[in-house]
Amino acid sequence: QVQLVESGGGLVQAGGSLRLSCAASGLFFSRLDMDWYRQAPGKQRELVATITSGGITDYEDSVKGRFTISRDNAKNTVYLQMNSLKPEDTAVYYCKGTWALIYVYWGQGTQVTVSS
Repeated sequence: QVQLVESGGGLVQAGGSLRLSCAASGLFFSRLDMDWYRQAPGKQRELVATITSGGITDYEDSVKGRFTISRDNAKNTVYLQMNSLKPEDTAVYYCKGTWALIYVYWGQGTQVTVSS
């Protein structure tokens, strides 16, 4: 069983930066493909960034060039560095881990609020 715990959210002014962390318990973190999602009020949850177990990354268009996903398998942690934040980035951010395309694990979410 894998448990994911996000941290690092908060209130920041537009143009500022935050780094989110997602710490995983369990023995198989290095085998997980990891994603960051976000959900704004009244909107569907959307995929923001992905990093595979092999380190390949991908980003949603609106965050390309501003957000960076990375992982440290020694620390069982995935990060989302968010720069040049905009009010429209305000949302609850969730990390998700997937193993073998079958087992899916979600964290509880962390709130990010960007003021204008």
